[in-house]
Parts: sequence; C-alpha cells; structure tokens
Amino acid sequence: MVTRQEGKKGKMTVAEAGRKGGEKTARTHGREFYERIGRKGGEKVSSERGPEFYSEIGSKGGSERAKQHEGTSEAKGKTSLEEAGHRGGQKVRKLVQAGRMQEE
Repeated sequence: MVTRQEGKKGKMTVAEAGRKGGEKTARTHGREFYERIGRKGGEKVSSERGPEFYSEIGSKGGSERAKQHEGTSEAKGKTSLEEAGHRGGQKVRKLVQAGRMQEE
C-alpha cells in the first residue's frame, strides 16, 4: 500500500482516502447500515437480472473453485463434486421412497 512518507506534508493517496472514508463510515453508520444497503443492492440485481443470473454465477464460481483444488493435497481424501451430487441424489431418492411407504 502506498502511503505518505513520515512527516511529509502533501496529498493523500487514493488508497488512504478510501480506507479513511470506509473506517469513518463504519464508525458512524454501524453494521445495520451495511446490511440494509447490501440487501437493497441484492434486491436490485435480482429484479434486473433474475434468478438465472445467480444460478449462473454460482455455477461458474463452483467450477472455478473445483479446478483450484483438483489434484492438490488439500483435495486428497475429500469427496469430489460429482460424487457429492450423486450421494445427495441417492439420499433424496431414499427419503422420497420412505415418504411414499408411510403414505401407503
């Protein structure tokens, strides 16, 4: 981060100004302010782009995240996304069957 040199008078960098402004906003407005503006922004995006947008970006993010972990030591011994999806589908199938049997 670029900052002014100690004891040197002059203009603030853009990064310094942004940081100071953000800190002051956080002090004066609090958590509720950020929750409210975040919710408003999310509602606006949702109304403009629809649920398909969130589905698409979620899928892209998940795919990229999976690529990052492929073949890494972190991924060893963990369930692949494909396997997790299959297991989830099998679990739902069993629950549906159990529900049908109880109805009979």
